[in-house]
Amino acid sequence: MITAHLDATVLNKVRLATSPAAEAMAWLFLKVNQLHHPVFGKPGAAARFAMRDPDVRLVASTLPSNAEYKPDLLTPIPPLVPPDQVWPAQLEAMAATTAEDAASQVALLTAPSKEVIAAAEAGTLASRFANGMSRFWTVAMADSWPGLKERLDADITARARVMATGGIGALLTSLHGDITWDGSTLRIVTPWHQDGRPGDLTVTPVALTWPRFYIQLGDSENSVLYYPPQGLGVPGTDPAAMARLLGQTRAALLRDLETPRTTTDLAKRHGLAPATVSYHLSVLHSSGLISKARAKREVRYQRNDQVIG
Repeated sequence: MITAHLDATVLNKVRLATSPAAEAMAWLFLKVNQLHHPVFGKPGAAARFAMRDPDVRLVASTLPSNAEYKPDLLTPIPPLVPPDQVWPAQLEAMAATTAEDAASQVALLTAPSKEVIAAAEAGTLASRFANGMSRFWTVAMADSWPGLKERLDADITARARVMATGGIGALLTSLHGDITWDGSTLRIVTPWHQDGRPGDLTVTPVALTWPRFYIQLGDSENSVLYYPPQGLGVPGTDPAAMARLLGQTRAALLRDLETPRTTTDLAKRHGLAPATVSYHLSVLHSSGLISKARAKREVRYQRNDQVIG
């Protein structure tokens, strides 16, 4: 159980914001561990190419799947700047991390590599991490960010409406079923224990860790609650935005599932191998974007517009 005690001062400063840094770290984490995102699949060739950079590999070495802790300097709080300046400002914050803070975070890693330890001791870890994250973003994230941000902004708009009509408690309890609020303490069900008193709290949707949530409490002035956004599938009816978010093939299949169709139907309609269609349908189904129903010997798939909307 994680508990975060929020006094009136903190509650007055709670805000909603997107975090390019959190999305980049999540995508790199999936690449390092060869994991599959339920909506976006696996990081592709661009992420593999980015891993050629030594600073990207340095960051990647701190993100093993069995590690509970990831360096907080990789995910600085989204600053109060114009939207197009958030990512540059986050990179500046990473690079500005003091050598002492960077070393203390390395000490929390389960098994830091010799190169990470050496960079921490030399005082170059923060700048190399910032350079690695910048390089990874440019190569593997920048093109997809506009489509991703559309959905994050839509979720923030919906959450802001919840807060406006129901108050801060309604916002916090709307984020996830394992998050509760009693008026003074935020309780989060997790396998590990932590107790903190944040000096501020930013509430941030993160698509690339979806459907999971987590909270960053290591720095009282850099506390962030990351939650899974709703309606992650299709950004309205814009085919171009849909393709940016899901990929061309998966987006085309999803658009075609307004009415129930079988794998065979879809393969013929889109000129794809049945096995390829089956793979994409499994991704869409596991993300909750489509449903399936058996009729005699056939399985028919249909879009879940109530989830997508």
